[in-house]
Amino acid sequence: MEKVIPQDVLEIYKKLRTAGFQGFFVGGCVRDFLMNRTITDWDLTTDATPEEIQKIFPTSFYDNRFGTVGIPLKDEYPLEITTFRTESGYVNARHPEKVEWGKSIEEDLSRRDFTMNAIAATIELKTEYVDPYNGLKDIEKKLIRTVGLPDERFGEDALRLLRAVRFATQLDFNMEEETWKSILKNAELITKISGERIRDELLKILASEHAYDGTKLLDLAGMLDLIFPELARGKGISQTRPGRHHTSDVFTHNIESLKHTPSADPIVRLATLLHDVGKPYVEGKDEEGHVIFYNHEVAGARIAADICDRLRLSHKQKEKVVTLIRWHMFTVDEHITDSAIRRFIRKVGLKNVADMMDLRIGDRLGGGTQVAESWRLKRFKERVASELNPPFSMNDLAIDGNDIMHELNIKPGPKVGEILQKLFEEVDEDLSKNTKEYLIKRLHEIEKSK
Repeated sequence: MEKVIPQDVLEIYKKLRTAGFQGFFVGGCVRDFLMNRTITDWDLTTDATPEEIQKIFPTSFYDNRFGTVGIPLKDEYPLEITTFRTESGYVNARHPEKVEWGKSIEEDLSRRDFTMNAIAATIELKTEYVDPYNGLKDIEKKLIRTVGLPDERFGEDALRLLRAVRFATQLDFNMEEETWKSILKNAELITKISGERIRDELLKILASEHAYDGTKLLDLAGMLDLIFPELARGKGISQTRPGRHHTSDVFTHNIESLKHTPSADPIVRLATLLHDVGKPYVEGKDEEGHVIFYNHEVAGARIAADICDRLRLSHKQKEKVVTLIRWHMFTVDEHITDSAIRRFIRKVGLKNVADMMDLRIGDRLGGGTQVAESWRLKRFKERVASELNPPFSMNDLAIDGNDIMHELNIKPGPKVGEILQKLFEEVDEDLSKNTKEYLIKRLHEIEKSK
């Protein structure tokens, strides 16, 4: 193990040991080493108290009651060293009310969530493991199993319910039987967890190679309905119409669309999962009595905005999700004009065009279509690409507000903007009109027609 440990991390470990304290690598770094996975975080645990750790490492910082001291590294996040501890008196299935320093590594490992994360390692003459809960065997068997009684572990911190699904998704592991039964039994506890904590685990699930399987597992566990009740509302809502490819209910279609989107971006995958979330809210019948979802993309964008706020997504993330859902019903008719293509790009935003195409592909395949891209969609993408360098905008007009004020001898005000907008809309339909001579002539014509 020593060969894969970054040099600055190794030096900190050795300095701690030289000072006469115990030191163990623990948690995810040990698990990932055993599985030959890339290690992104290195965590140490020790019998040294936070005050003793800080004496050894003067540049360290300590500002919490959980015994975790941060030590700055050269170019990475701080290395965290945590004092052995025990926890008790959990409040609202979230936080321990009482934290005490522990006396041994075994005592510290007893408070951890899953057996695969309750393995500690030392690297004196060779790598040796402390594994009181048979995590090595569970890794070999590819099993998610709680440390001790599942009900107790999930009762202490309900986020572990979601972490179990996340680990199963990322690692392609199965749930140990008693652990799974406890998840089903305690799923309701997830409602006690903050949106931020749910968001972090959810986005890791959506970012994984098995995002679809993870989402299905959340549904089987009873947590998806609690995290996304708006999505669950689509269960049993038929989309079947004569001549249309949809054969599943709204909920299944959303899940299947996630499965098929080519995007690896968890935010685009989230938008795809929620793209038809508005349908159950606008469900109706047309004149022939067939189901119709008029303006579902508008309703869906509003609902998605609320979901993003609940999960505390960033403004940038929320904007992408809402934009993709709001405009995902774009037309790909072969007769669409160039100006309509440019309007599409402006509505969606240049940075979201490729993501919108990925959502559309997921939507098509998730609805039962066998071909990812119709010839119309391929042609539409080609035409969009031809307008991307960059798309025509108000700033590209051959004249500006100063020209209008000079020609009409008027002062700054709303009138200038109104004339610019009219000229822009006309030129957008025919870019050959974007000359200074033509536009000056037109602005005088517009003025005279009033």
